[in-house]
Amino acid sequence: MRPAEGSAWEERKVRRRSRETDVLVTIGRAAGTVPEVRLPDPLIAHGVESFASWGGVPLRLEAKGDLHHHVVEDGALALGRALREALGAAPRHRVGSASVPMDDALVDVALDLSDRPYAVLDERLPVGVRHFLRSLATEARWTVHVRIRAGEDEHHVVEAAFKALGLAFAAAARPLDRPRSRKGSVEWSGG
Repeated sequence: MRPAEGSAWEERKVRRRSRETDVLVTIGRAAGTVPEVRLPDPLIAHGVESFASWGGVPLRLEAKGDLHHHVVEDGALALGRALREALGAAPRHRVGSASVPMDDALVDVALDLSDRPYAVLDERLPVGVRHFLRSLATEARWTVHVRIRAGEDEHHVVEAAFKALGLAFAAAARPLDRPRSRKGSVEWSGG
């Protein structure tokens, strides 16, 4: 399925079900115009909505399950897969970065849509947020660095981090006419 005219998104619905969780992620027109995220952690849910708003991602994410930890982790994994699939195989700018201030907080994010999952996350981020971002990077196959330069208020720091991730993602996801890598396009096959 090709992205709609003027859109960088292929329509995607990704469902991840297990005995522990049930997660549905919708990206594209079917998600609506205002991001809607239902996770058991209100701070992470607010962060993901901020990521989607600032990143220009038409998103709906609904996650439920047994334990808070499982739902947040599986929500991140499903979101990562949906984002990767929704971008399709078209060449992208691939790299983006942003600094976002929010009151006392200042957070830098650098992102590479590299197909090489790696996350370097500032240890001052709450444990649940670090786990969410690491799981997201793993399934999206991103390299992501998040550095807190200033901030005492946890809410401000987390929201600035997700907004910066959204801006970095929007920059990295911009379509290009040809791949930037000297390798060209990477193709995988069974064998």
